[in-house]
Amino acid sequence: MFRFGFSYVGLIYLLMLFIPNIIWTKNQPADYEQYVKKENRILQLLEKIGEVSVCCVVLIFRDFNIRPLSLWSLWLVASFVLMLFYEYYWICYFKSKKRMCDFYRSVCGVPVAGATLPVCAFFLLGIYGCNAFLMVATIILGIGHIGIHYQHYREIVVGRKGKKKLIEIILGVVLGIIVSVGILIALALTVIIGFRNFNYIKCFISSDTGIYEGIYVPLSGQEQYLHISGENTENPVMIYLHGGPASPDSLATYTFTRYLSDEYTVICWDQRGCGRTYYKNCKEDPDNKTVTFEQAQKDLDALVDYACDRFGKEKVVIMGHSYGTLLGSEYVQNHPEKVSAYIGIGQFVSTAGGERVSYENALAATKAKGNDTTKMTAAYEAYQKEANLDHMMALRKQTAPYHKAPRAKNTIWIGLTSPNANLTDFRWQLKPMLHMDEYIALNKELLDYTFSVELLHQKSDYRVPVTFITGSCDFTTPVACTEEYMNGITAPAKKLCVMEGCSHSPQFDAPQEFGKIVKEALNKEEIEW
Repeated sequence: MFRFGFSYVGLIYLLMLFIPNIIWTKNQPADYEQYVKKENRILQLLEKIGEVSVCCVVLIFRDFNIRPLSLWSLWLVASFVLMLFYEYYWICYFKSKKRMCDFYRSVCGVPVAGATLPVCAFFLLGIYGCNAFLMVATIILGIGHIGIHYQHYREIVVGRKGKKKLIEIILGVVLGIIVSVGILIALALTVIIGFRNFNYIKCFISSDTGIYEGIYVPLSGQEQYLHISGENTENPVMIYLHGGPASPDSLATYTFTRYLSDEYTVICWDQRGCGRTYYKNCKEDPDNKTVTFEQAQKDLDALVDYACDRFGKEKVVIMGHSYGTLLGSEYVQNHPEKVSAYIGIGQFVSTAGGERVSYENALAATKAKGNDTTKMTAAYEAYQKEANLDHMMALRKQTAPYHKAPRAKNTIWIGLTSPNANLTDFRWQLKPMLHMDEYIALNKELLDYTFSVELLHQKSDYRVPVTFITGSCDFTTPVACTEEYMNGITAPAKKLCVMEGCSHSPQFDAPQEFGKIVKEALNKEEIEW
Protein backbone atom coordinates (compact mmCIF):
# COMPACT_ATOMS: atom_id res chain seq x y z
CA MET A 1 0.00 0.00 0.00
CA PHE A 2 1.43 3.35 -1.16
CA ARG A 3 4.77 1.86 -2.20
CA PHE A 4 6.34 4.29 -4.64
CA GLY A 5 8.05 2.74 -7.62
CA PHE A 6 7.50 1.74 -11.24
CA SER A 7 4.44 -0.39 -11.99
CA TYR A 8 4.90 -2.72 -14.95
CA VAL A 9 1.25 -3.76 -14.62
CA GLY A 10 0.26 -0.12 -14.93
CA LEU A 11 2.38 0.20 -18.08
CA ILE A 12 0.76 -2.91 -19.60
CA TYR A 13 -2.71 -1.50 -18.91
CA LEU A 14 -1.84 1.85 -20.47
CA LEU A 15 -0.46 0.13 -23.58
CA MET A 16 -3.66 -1.92 -23.84
CA LEU A 17 -5.57 1.35 -23.52
CA PHE A 18 -3.61 3.62 -25.86
CA ILE A 19 -2.56 1.35 -28.74
CA PRO A 20 -6.14 0.68 -29.94
CA ASN A 21 -6.98 4.38 -29.50
CA ILE A 22 -3.99 5.40 -31.61
CA ILE A 23 -5.11 2.99 -34.35
CA TRP A 24 -8.66 4.34 -34.00
CA THR A 25 -7.54 7.88 -34.87
CA LYS A 26 -7.06 6.60 -38.44
CA ASN A 27 -10.31 4.64 -38.37
CA GLN A 28 -12.87 7.01 -36.88
CA PRO A 29 -16.54 6.83 -37.93
CA ALA A 30 -17.20 9.26 -40.74
CA ASP A 31 -19.56 11.54 -38.81
CA TYR A 32 -17.86 11.33 -35.41
CA GLU A 33 -16.66 14.97 -35.35
CA GLN A 34 -20.19 16.40 -35.54
CA TYR A 35 -21.00 14.70 -32.25
CA VAL A 36 -17.81 15.96 -30.61
CA LYS A 37 -18.99 19.55 -31.08
CA LYS A 38 -21.99 18.86 -28.82
CA GLU A 39 -19.97 17.44 -25.91
CA ASN A 40 -20.50 18.95 -22.46
CA ARG A 41 -17.54 21.14 -21.43
CA ILE A 42 -17.65 20.10 -17.78
CA LEU A 43 -17.57 16.41 -18.75
CA GLN A 44 -14.68 17.16 -21.09
CA LEU A 45 -12.74 18.80 -18.24
CA LEU A 46 -13.39 15.86 -15.89
CA GLU A 47 -12.32 13.46 -18.62
CA LYS A 48 -8.99 15.27 -19.11
CA ILE A 49 -8.30 15.50 -15.37
CA GLY A 50 -9.13 11.81 -14.98
CA GLU A 51 -6.93 10.76 -17.90
CA VAL A 52 -3.87 12.60 -16.60
CA SER A 53 -4.43 11.45 -13.02
CA VAL A 54 -4.95 7.80 -13.91
CA CYS A 55 -1.88 7.70 -16.16
CA CYS A 56 0.34 9.21 -13.46
CA VAL A 57 -0.93 7.20 -10.50
CA VAL A 58 -0.96 3.84 -12.25
CA LEU A 59 2.73 4.18 -13.13
CA ILE A 60 4.27 5.55 -9.91
CA PHE A 61 2.96 3.01 -7.36
CA ARG A 62 4.29 -0.57 -7.16
CA ASP A 63 1.07 -1.60 -5.41
CA PHE A 64 -0.42 -2.71 -8.73
CA ASN A 65 2.32 -5.21 -9.56
CA ILE A 66 1.67 -8.95 -9.20
CA ARG A 67 2.02 -10.25 -5.63
CA PRO A 68 1.88 -13.81 -4.22
CA LEU A 69 -1.47 -15.38 -5.05
CA SER A 70 -4.32 -14.94 -2.56
CA LEU A 71 -8.06 -14.35 -2.69
CA TRP A 72 -7.28 -10.64 -3.09
CA SER A 73 -5.66 -11.49 -6.45
CA LEU A 74 -9.17 -12.01 -7.83
CA TRP A 75 -9.49 -8.24 -8.10
CA LEU A 76 -6.50 -8.19 -10.45
CA VAL A 77 -7.84 -11.14 -12.43
CA ALA A 78 -11.27 -9.50 -12.82
CA SER A 79 -9.61 -6.23 -13.82
CA PHE A 80 -7.47 -7.91 -16.48
CA VAL A 81 -10.45 -9.84 -17.84
CA LEU A 82 -12.24 -6.52 -18.39
CA MET A 83 -9.20 -5.22 -20.27
CA LEU A 84 -9.26 -8.32 -22.46
CA PHE A 85 -12.93 -7.67 -23.23
CA TYR A 86 -11.88 -4.11 -24.05
CA GLU A 87 -9.39 -5.43 -26.61
CA TYR A 88 -12.12 -7.71 -27.99
CA TYR A 89 -14.38 -4.68 -28.36
CA TRP A 90 -11.77 -2.95 -30.50
CA ILE A 91 -11.22 -6.03 -32.65
CA CYS A 92 -14.96 -6.15 -33.33
CA TYR A 93 -14.99 -2.46 -34.21
CA PHE A 94 -11.99 -2.61 -36.56
CA LYS A 95 -13.58 -5.58 -38.36
CA SER A 96 -16.91 -3.73 -38.72
CA LYS A 97 -18.00 -1.07 -41.22
CA LYS A 98 -16.75 1.53 -38.70
CA ARG A 99 -20.05 3.34 -38.28
CA MET A 100 -21.16 5.20 -35.15
CA CYS A 101 -23.53 2.36 -34.31
CA ASP A 102 -20.55 -0.03 -34.53
CA PHE A 103 -18.49 2.25 -32.31
CA TYR A 104 -21.16 2.16 -29.60
CA ARG A 105 -22.05 -1.49 -29.86
CA SER A 106 -22.28 -3.27 -26.51
CA VAL A 107 -19.99 -6.15 -25.52
CA CYS A 108 -21.53 -8.99 -23.50
CA GLY A 109 -24.35 -6.66 -22.52
CA VAL A 110 -22.04 -3.86 -21.35
CA PRO A 111 -23.29 -0.57 -22.89
CA VAL A 112 -20.79 1.99 -24.18
CA ALA A 113 -18.20 -0.77 -23.86
CA GLY A 114 -15.31 1.30 -25.23
CA ALA A 115 -15.64 3.71 -22.32
CA THR A 116 -17.11 1.52 -19.58
CA LEU A 117 -14.76 -1.48 -19.73
CA PRO A 118 -11.42 0.31 -19.19
CA VAL A 119 -12.85 2.56 -16.47
CA CYS A 120 -14.15 -0.46 -14.55
CA ALA A 121 -10.85 -2.29 -15.13
CA PHE A 122 -8.76 0.55 -13.70
CA PHE A 123 -11.12 0.88 -10.73
CA LEU A 124 -10.72 -2.82 -9.90
CA LEU A 125 -6.96 -2.40 -10.28
CA GLY A 126 -7.19 0.36 -7.67
CA ILE A 127 -8.97 -2.02 -5.30
CA TYR A 128 -6.28 -4.66 -5.89
CA GLY A 129 -3.58 -2.14 -5.04
CA CYS A 130 -5.63 -0.71 -2.12
CA ASN A 131 -4.89 2.67 -3.65
CA ALA A 132 -7.58 5.30 -3.17
CA PHE A 133 -5.72 7.73 -5.45
CA LEU A 134 -6.31 5.50 -8.47
CA MET A 135 -9.89 4.77 -7.45
CA VAL A 136 -10.76 8.46 -7.11
CA ALA A 137 -8.94 9.31 -10.34
CA THR A 138 -10.86 6.55 -12.11
CA ILE A 139 -14.20 7.81 -10.77
CA ILE A 140 -13.39 11.28 -12.11
CA LEU A 141 -12.40 9.75 -15.44
CA GLY A 142 -15.54 7.62 -15.48
CA ILE A 143 -17.88 10.56 -14.88
CA GLY A 144 -16.34 12.49 -17.74
CA HIS A 145 -15.46 9.73 -20.21
CA ILE A 146 -18.52 7.50 -19.80
CA GLY A 147 -20.74 10.58 -19.49
CA ILE A 148 -19.59 11.97 -22.84
CA HIS A 149 -19.90 8.71 -24.71
CA TYR A 150 -23.23 7.85 -23.11
CA GLN A 151 -24.56 11.14 -24.53
CA HIS A 152 -23.41 10.08 -27.98
CA TYR A 153 -24.87 6.62 -27.42
CA ARG A 154 -28.29 8.06 -26.59
CA GLU A 155 -28.20 10.30 -29.64
CA ILE A 156 -27.31 7.46 -31.97
CA VAL A 157 -28.78 4.28 -30.53
CA VAL A 158 -31.35 5.13 -27.86
CA GLY A 159 -32.65 8.26 -29.54
CA ARG A 160 -34.16 6.42 -32.48
CA LYS A 161 -37.84 7.07 -33.18
CA GLY A 162 -40.61 4.70 -32.18
CA LYS A 163 -41.95 3.30 -28.97
CA LYS A 164 -39.83 1.00 -26.85
CA LYS A 165 -40.85 -2.60 -26.60
CA LEU A 166 -41.77 -3.95 -23.17
CA ILE A 167 -38.63 -6.10 -23.06
CA GLU A 168 -36.49 -3.00 -23.69
CA ILE A 169 -38.18 -1.15 -20.84
CA ILE A 170 -37.66 -4.09 -18.46
CA LEU A 171 -34.01 -4.46 -19.48
CA GLY A 172 -33.51 -0.74 -19.00
CA VAL A 173 -34.91 -0.87 -15.48
CA VAL A 174 -32.78 -3.92 -14.60
CA LEU A 175 -29.69 -2.27 -16.03
CA GLY A 176 -30.44 0.90 -14.07
CA ILE A 177 -30.68 -1.08 -10.83
CA ILE A 178 -27.44 -2.93 -11.53
CA VAL A 179 -25.64 0.32 -12.34
CA SER A 180 -27.00 2.00 -9.20
CA VAL A 181 -25.90 -0.89 -6.99
CA GLY A 182 -22.52 -0.92 -8.71
CA ILE A 183 -22.08 2.79 -8.07
CA LEU A 184 -22.96 2.39 -4.38
CA ILE A 185 -20.51 -0.51 -4.01
CA ALA A 186 -17.81 1.48 -5.81
CA LEU A 187 -18.32 4.47 -3.53
CA ALA A 188 -18.31 2.27 -0.41
CA LEU A 189 -15.05 0.59 -1.49
CA THR A 190 -13.53 3.95 -2.31
CA VAL A 191 -14.37 5.31 1.15
CA ILE A 192 -13.07 2.20 2.95
CA ILE A 193 -9.83 2.02 0.98
CA GLY A 194 -9.45 5.79 1.31
CA PHE A 195 -9.56 5.47 5.10
CA ARG A 196 -7.13 2.54 4.90
CA ASN A 197 -4.73 4.70 2.95
CA PHE A 198 -5.18 7.57 5.42
CA ASN A 199 -4.48 5.26 8.38
CA TYR A 200 -1.46 3.83 6.59
CA ILE A 201 -0.01 7.30 6.14
CA LYS A 202 -0.61 8.10 9.83
CA CYS A 203 1.02 4.88 11.02
CA PHE A 204 3.82 4.44 8.52
CA ILE A 205 7.37 4.67 9.89
CA SER A 206 9.56 6.61 7.48
CA SER A 207 12.71 7.12 9.56
CA ASP A 208 15.91 5.36 8.47
CA THR A 209 16.25 3.84 11.94
CA GLY A 210 12.64 2.67 12.08
CA ILE A 211 10.73 -0.49 11.20
CA TYR A 212 7.21 -1.18 9.93
CA GLU A 213 6.68 -4.70 8.69
CA GLY A 214 4.56 -7.83 8.85
CA ILE A 215 6.61 -11.05 8.83
CA TYR A 216 6.49 -14.74 9.70
CA VAL A 217 9.21 -16.02 12.03
CA PRO A 218 9.92 -19.56 13.28
CA LEU A 219 8.85 -19.98 16.92
CA SER A 220 9.09 -23.44 18.49
CA GLY A 221 8.92 -25.20 15.14
CA GLN A 222 6.11 -23.16 13.58
CA GLU A 223 6.06 -20.07 11.37
CA GLN A 224 4.13 -17.42 13.29
CA TYR A 225 2.98 -13.95 12.25
CA LEU A 226 4.34 -10.73 13.74
CA HIS A 227 3.67 -7.09 12.95
CA ILE A 228 6.48 -4.84 14.12
CA SER A 229 6.50 -1.04 14.24
CA GLY A 230 8.82 1.53 15.76
CA GLU A 231 10.56 4.74 14.80
CA ASN A 232 13.92 3.65 16.18
CA THR A 233 14.99 0.04 16.63
CA GLU A 234 17.32 1.19 19.41
CA ASN A 235 14.25 1.87 21.57
CA PRO A 236 13.01 -0.68 24.15
CA VAL A 237 11.00 -3.60 22.77
CA MET A 238 7.36 -4.17 23.75
CA ILE A 239 5.52 -7.43 23.00
CA TYR A 240 1.73 -7.20 22.84
CA LEU A 241 -0.29 -10.37 23.57
CA HIS A 242 -3.83 -10.46 22.17
CA GLY A 243 -6.82 -11.86 24.01
CA GLY A 244 -9.35 -14.55 23.37
CA PRO A 245 -8.04 -17.11 23.60
CA ALA A 246 -7.59 -17.23 19.82
CA SER A 247 -8.79 -13.67 19.14
CA PRO A 248 -5.91 -12.03 17.24
CA ASP A 249 -6.30 -8.30 16.72
CA SER A 250 -3.15 -7.40 14.79
CA LEU A 251 -5.41 -5.84 12.13
CA ALA A 252 -6.59 -3.30 14.76
CA THR A 253 -3.48 -2.65 16.87
CA TYR A 254 -2.47 0.21 14.57
CA THR A 255 -4.93 2.39 16.49
CA PHE A 256 -2.77 2.45 19.64
CA THR A 257 0.71 1.33 18.53
CA ARG A 258 1.17 4.58 16.64
CA TYR A 259 1.08 6.37 20.01
CA LEU A 260 3.78 4.06 21.35
CA SER A 261 6.05 3.52 18.33
CA ASP A 262 7.93 6.79 18.89
CA GLU A 263 9.42 5.41 22.13
CA TYR A 264 9.10 1.63 21.70
CA THR A 265 9.48 -1.05 19.06
CA VAL A 266 6.09 -2.75 19.35
CA ILE A 267 5.63 -6.39 18.32
CA CYS A 268 2.07 -7.67 17.82
CA TRP A 269 1.75 -11.43 17.49
CA ASP A 270 -0.87 -13.81 16.09
CA GLN A 271 -0.47 -16.67 18.57
CA ARG A 272 -0.28 -20.34 17.62
CA GLY A 273 -3.56 -21.79 16.40
CA CYS A 274 -5.29 -18.57 15.33
CA GLY A 275 -5.33 -15.80 12.73
CA ARG A 276 -2.58 -15.64 10.15
CA THR A 277 -0.46 -18.08 12.14
CA TYR A 278 -3.18 -20.73 11.95
CA TYR A 279 -3.64 -20.43 8.19
CA LYS A 280 0.12 -20.45 7.66
CA ASN A 281 0.35 -23.82 9.44
CA CYS A 282 -3.10 -25.36 8.94
CA LYS A 283 -1.81 -28.03 6.55
CA GLU A 284 0.59 -29.35 9.19
CA ASP A 285 -1.71 -28.82 12.18
CA PRO A 286 -5.31 -28.42 10.91
CA ASP A 287 -6.92 -29.40 14.23
CA ASN A 288 -4.62 -27.36 16.50
CA LYS A 289 -3.22 -30.48 18.16
CA THR A 290 -0.09 -28.54 19.19
CA VAL A 291 -2.06 -25.71 20.82
CA THR A 292 -1.85 -25.76 24.62
CA PHE A 293 -1.21 -23.17 27.31
CA GLU A 294 2.18 -24.76 28.02
CA GLN A 295 3.07 -24.54 24.32
CA ALA A 296 1.98 -20.89 24.29
CA GLN A 297 4.48 -20.24 27.08
CA LYS A 298 7.23 -21.87 25.01
CA ASP A 299 6.22 -19.86 21.93
CA LEU A 300 6.27 -16.64 23.92
CA ASP A 301 9.71 -17.46 25.31
CA ALA A 302 10.94 -18.10 21.76
CA LEU A 303 9.44 -14.77 20.68
CA VAL A 304 11.16 -12.92 23.52
CA ASP A 305 14.48 -14.52 22.57
CA TYR A 306 13.91 -13.60 18.91
CA ALA A 307 13.12 -9.99 19.79
CA CYS A 308 16.11 -9.62 22.12
CA ASP A 309 18.46 -11.17 19.58
CA ARG A 310 17.18 -9.15 16.62
CA PHE A 311 17.11 -5.78 18.37
CA GLY A 312 20.05 -6.29 20.71
CA LYS A 313 18.13 -6.19 24.00
CA GLU A 314 18.38 -8.09 27.25
CA LYS A 315 14.77 -7.54 28.32
CA VAL A 316 11.39 -6.67 26.87
CA VAL A 317 8.14 -5.15 28.11
CA ILE A 318 5.25 -7.64 28.16
CA MET A 319 1.82 -6.11 27.55
CA GLY A 320 -1.19 -8.43 27.48
CA HIS A 321 -4.90 -7.93 26.86
CA SER A 322 -7.63 -10.13 28.42
CA TYR A 323 -6.55 -13.77 27.86
CA GLY A 324 -3.18 -12.31 26.85
CA THR A 325 -2.77 -11.17 30.47
CA LEU A 326 -3.16 -14.76 31.63
CA LEU A 327 -0.44 -15.78 29.21
CA GLY A 328 1.70 -12.75 30.01
CA SER A 329 1.44 -12.79 33.80
CA GLU A 330 2.45 -16.46 33.93
CA TYR A 331 5.45 -15.79 31.68
CA VAL A 332 6.57 -12.68 33.58
CA GLN A 333 6.59 -14.53 36.90
CA ASN A 334 8.56 -17.44 35.42
CA HIS A 335 11.06 -15.31 33.46
CA PRO A 336 11.61 -12.02 35.34
CA GLU A 337 15.19 -11.95 34.03
CA LYS A 338 13.84 -11.37 30.50
CA VAL A 339 11.18 -8.77 31.36
CA SER A 340 11.51 -5.07 32.23
CA ALA A 341 7.87 -4.43 33.15
CA TYR A 342 4.43 -5.94 32.82
CA ILE A 343 1.23 -4.21 31.67
CA GLY A 344 -2.12 -5.98 31.96
CA ILE A 345 -5.02 -4.54 29.94
CA GLY A 346 -8.34 -5.91 31.18
CA GLN A 347 -6.41 -8.24 33.49
CA PHE A 348 -7.80 -11.76 33.56
CA VAL A 349 -8.46 -12.97 37.11
CA SER A 350 -11.30 -15.48 36.93
CA THR A 351 -13.86 -16.24 34.23
CA ALA A 352 -16.48 -17.21 36.81
CA GLY A 353 -15.72 -14.17 38.99
CA GLY A 354 -15.98 -11.78 36.09
CA GLU A 355 -19.28 -13.22 34.91
CA ARG A 356 -20.65 -13.07 38.47
CA VAL A 357 -19.84 -9.35 38.86
CA SER A 358 -21.21 -8.66 35.37
CA TYR A 359 -24.42 -10.52 36.14
CA GLU A 360 -24.97 -8.85 39.50
CA ASN A 361 -24.44 -5.40 38.01
CA ALA A 362 -26.80 -6.08 35.07
CA LEU A 363 -29.39 -7.65 37.36
CA ALA A 364 -29.44 -4.57 39.58
CA ALA A 365 -29.82 -2.32 36.52
CA THR A 366 -32.62 -4.52 35.18
CA LYS A 367 -34.53 -4.38 38.45
CA ALA A 368 -34.01 -0.60 38.70
CA LYS A 369 -35.71 -0.19 35.31
CA GLY A 370 -38.51 -2.53 36.28
CA ASN A 371 -37.67 -4.99 33.50
CA ASP A 372 -38.24 -8.74 33.61
CA THR A 373 -35.19 -10.61 34.97
CA THR A 374 -36.37 -14.15 34.19
CA LYS A 375 -34.23 -14.76 31.08
CA MET A 376 -31.13 -13.22 32.62
CA THR A 377 -31.47 -15.27 35.80
CA ALA A 378 -32.04 -18.46 33.81
CA ALA A 379 -28.96 -17.77 31.70
CA TYR A 380 -26.81 -17.27 34.79
CA GLU A 381 -28.11 -20.45 36.41
CA ALA A 382 -27.31 -22.41 33.24
CA TYR A 383 -23.79 -20.94 33.25
CA GLN A 384 -23.31 -21.88 36.92
CA LYS A 385 -24.32 -25.48 36.22
CA GLU A 386 -21.94 -25.77 33.26
CA ALA A 387 -19.40 -23.04 32.60
CA ASN A 388 -18.77 -23.33 28.88
CA LEU A 389 -18.53 -20.91 25.96
CA ASP A 390 -22.12 -21.41 24.79
CA HIS A 391 -23.59 -20.65 28.22
CA MET A 392 -21.22 -17.74 28.74
CA MET A 393 -22.21 -16.14 25.43
CA ALA A 394 -25.90 -16.69 26.20
CA LEU A 395 -25.43 -14.96 29.56
CA ARG A 396 -23.55 -12.05 27.99
CA LYS A 397 -26.36 -11.62 25.46
CA GLN A 398 -28.65 -10.88 28.40
CA THR A 399 -26.25 -8.66 30.38
CA ALA A 400 -24.61 -6.72 27.51
CA PRO A 401 -27.51 -4.22 26.99
CA TYR A 402 -26.92 -2.96 30.55
CA HIS A 403 -23.16 -2.54 30.09
CA LYS A 404 -22.87 0.14 27.44
CA ALA A 405 -19.50 1.90 27.41
CA PRO A 406 -19.80 5.54 26.26
CA ARG A 407 -16.37 5.56 24.63
CA ALA A 408 -16.48 2.10 23.05
CA LYS A 409 -15.38 2.15 19.42
CA ASN A 410 -16.82 0.27 16.43
CA THR A 411 -14.30 -2.54 16.02
CA ILE A 412 -15.77 -3.56 12.64
CA TRP A 413 -14.95 -0.15 11.19
CA ILE A 414 -11.49 -0.25 12.82
CA GLY A 415 -10.85 -3.58 11.10
CA LEU A 416 -12.22 -2.58 7.70
CA THR A 417 -10.08 0.56 7.59
CA SER A 418 -6.96 -1.10 8.95
CA PRO A 419 -3.80 -0.49 6.92
CA ASN A 420 -2.52 -3.91 8.03
CA ALA A 421 -5.59 -6.08 7.40
CA ASN A 422 -5.89 -8.74 4.73
CA LEU A 423 -8.49 -11.36 3.83
CA THR A 424 -6.89 -13.93 6.15
CA ASP A 425 -7.67 -11.70 9.13
CA PHE A 426 -11.35 -11.40 8.18
CA ARG A 427 -11.51 -15.10 7.38
CA TRP A 428 -10.52 -15.91 10.97
CA GLN A 429 -12.78 -13.24 12.46
CA LEU A 430 -15.74 -14.77 10.63
CA LYS A 431 -15.00 -18.32 11.82
CA PRO A 432 -16.79 -18.04 15.22
CA MET A 433 -19.73 -16.32 13.51
CA LEU A 434 -20.18 -18.88 10.75
CA HIS A 435 -18.65 -22.04 12.21
CA MET A 436 -18.86 -21.77 16.00
CA ASP A 437 -18.58 -25.54 16.56
CA GLU A 438 -15.38 -25.69 14.52
CA TYR A 439 -14.02 -22.62 16.31
CA ILE A 440 -14.67 -24.18 19.72
CA ALA A 441 -13.13 -27.49 18.65
CA LEU A 442 -9.98 -25.76 17.41
CA ASN A 443 -9.55 -23.84 20.66
CA LYS A 444 -11.01 -26.32 23.18
CA GLU A 445 -7.73 -26.86 25.02
CA LEU A 446 -7.23 -23.15 25.69
CA LEU A 447 -10.91 -22.47 26.41
CA ASP A 448 -11.06 -25.27 28.98
CA TYR A 449 -7.90 -23.97 30.61
CA THR A 450 -9.25 -20.42 30.73
CA PHE A 451 -12.50 -21.53 32.37
CA SER A 452 -10.57 -23.48 35.00
CA VAL A 453 -8.10 -20.80 36.14
CA GLU A 454 -8.64 -18.81 39.34
CA LEU A 455 -5.70 -16.42 39.82
CA LEU A 456 -6.98 -15.31 43.21
CA HIS A 457 -6.25 -18.81 44.48
CA GLN A 458 -2.65 -18.67 43.29
CA LYS A 459 0.35 -16.94 44.81
CA SER A 460 1.42 -14.18 42.40
CA ASP A 461 4.96 -12.94 42.85
CA TYR A 462 5.99 -10.42 40.21
CA ARG A 463 9.59 -9.30 40.39
CA VAL A 464 9.07 -6.48 37.89
CA PRO A 465 6.93 -3.30 38.02
CA VAL A 466 3.28 -4.02 37.20
CA THR A 467 0.58 -1.74 35.77
CA PHE A 468 -3.04 -2.73 35.25
CA ILE A 469 -5.12 -0.70 32.79
CA THR A 470 -8.86 -1.25 32.64
CA GLY A 471 -12.00 0.46 31.39
CA SER A 472 -14.50 1.66 33.99
CA CYS A 473 -17.23 -0.04 31.92
CA ASP A 474 -15.36 -3.31 31.51
CA PHE A 475 -17.66 -6.14 32.58
CA THR A 476 -15.64 -8.91 30.95
CA THR A 477 -12.80 -8.45 33.44
CA PRO A 478 -14.44 -6.02 35.90
CA VAL A 479 -12.47 -3.35 37.76
CA ALA A 480 -13.43 -4.88 41.12
CA CYS A 481 -11.81 -8.20 40.16
CA THR A 482 -8.65 -6.51 38.91
CA GLU A 483 -8.38 -4.43 42.07
CA GLU A 484 -8.82 -7.47 44.30
CA TYR A 485 -6.14 -9.33 42.33
CA MET A 486 -3.70 -6.40 42.45
CA ASN A 487 -4.03 -6.12 46.22
CA GLY A 488 -2.97 -9.75 46.56
CA ILE A 489 0.16 -9.70 44.38
CA THR A 490 3.72 -8.76 45.29
CA ALA A 491 5.74 -6.54 42.96
CA PRO A 492 8.45 -3.81 43.19
CA ALA A 493 5.77 -1.35 42.08
CA LYS A 494 2.12 -1.81 41.16
CA LYS A 495 -0.60 0.52 39.94
CA LEU A 496 -4.17 0.37 38.64
CA CYS A 497 -5.24 2.87 35.98
CA VAL A 498 -8.98 3.09 35.24
CA MET A 499 -9.96 4.71 31.94
CA GLU A 500 -13.39 6.30 32.42
CA GLY A 501 -16.12 5.33 29.96
CA CYS A 502 -14.01 2.67 28.25
CA SER A 503 -14.93 -0.96 27.67
CA HIS A 504 -12.92 -4.18 27.87
CA SER A 505 -10.58 -2.80 25.19
CA PRO A 506 -9.50 0.68 26.33
CA GLN A 507 -6.52 0.55 23.95
CA PHE A 508 -8.99 0.73 21.07
CA ASP A 509 -11.58 2.98 22.72
CA ALA A 510 -9.14 5.80 23.59
CA PRO A 511 -5.79 4.92 21.96
CA GLN A 512 -4.07 8.28 22.48
CA GLU A 513 -4.97 8.41 26.17
CA PHE A 514 -3.97 4.77 26.48
CA GLY A 515 -0.57 5.46 24.92
CA LYS A 516 0.03 8.30 27.37
CA ILE A 517 -0.83 6.06 30.35
CA VAL A 518 1.53 3.33 29.14
CA LYS A 519 4.41 5.76 28.66
CA GLU A 520 3.89 7.26 32.11
CA ALA A 521 3.74 3.77 33.64
CA LEU A 522 7.04 2.79 32.05
CA ASN A 523 8.80 6.01 32.99
CA LYS A 524 9.88 4.69 36.38
CA GLU A 525 13.21 4.35 38.10
CA GLU A 526 12.31 0.81 39.22
CA ILE A 527 12.37 -0.44 35.62
CA GLU A 528 15.60 -2.07 34.49
CA TRP A 529 16.02 -1.85 30.75
